[in-house]
Amino acid sequence: MKAFAVISTVILLALMALTLVPDAAEFRFPLSIAALAAGVLVLVALLAERRQPHAANRLEPETPKPEPVTPAAVPTATNQADAEVVSFLALLQEKGRLVDFLMDDITRYSDAQVGAAARVVHQGCKAVLVEHFHVAPVCDQPEGGSVTVPVAYAADEYRLIGSVKGQAPFAGRLVHRGWRTATVKLPRVLKPADDRLPTIAPAEVEVS
Repeated sequence: MKAFAVISTVILLALMALTLVPDAAEFRFPLSIAALAAGVLVLVALLAERRQPHAANRLEPETPKPEPVTPAAVPTATNQADAEVVSFLALLQEKGRLVDFLMDDITRYSDAQVGAAARVVHQGCKAVLVEHFHVAPVCDQPEGGSVTVPVAYAADEYRLIGSVKGQAPFAGRLVHRGWRTATVKLPRVLKPADDRLPTIAPAEVEVS
């Protein structure tokens, strides 16, 4: 999960950087949608990473005190948190066709076709995001305006770029408002009996 989060973060940063390139202005909308998708994947990966230790603790067998016994071997079962992450990804696929959009080779489509598809992905994925997360900006000021980073700021809420010298507070221009969530309502799922991860989307077969 850590490797998945790192890769997703790199993709997110690359897409955000591309939206700032003047020559890529005509692709800014599709790039923004792709950046949104990458951001969602980063958030899902981080949530799964935080939930896994708790799941492991629940699986740890208790050793009776009167007489020592050999602890039961930890099963190789797929972690429950992994199943819940896949289930959330399935919702993004069901409502916004996110996996279809990301896995497809969009280079063979025109910008108009990509833009039309991105609009569907945006509407569906936003609906899922709003339903399961309470997402709000870290900084309420408009982007491009002047802001002051307080002394006791949380390290994960602000990323300082440019010429950073001395100690907080820091004054600068807001490039991105950032996002945070106060509540998480991931779907609770039961793993399949064969202990595999649930399917993101079933294969559809039209029987004649």
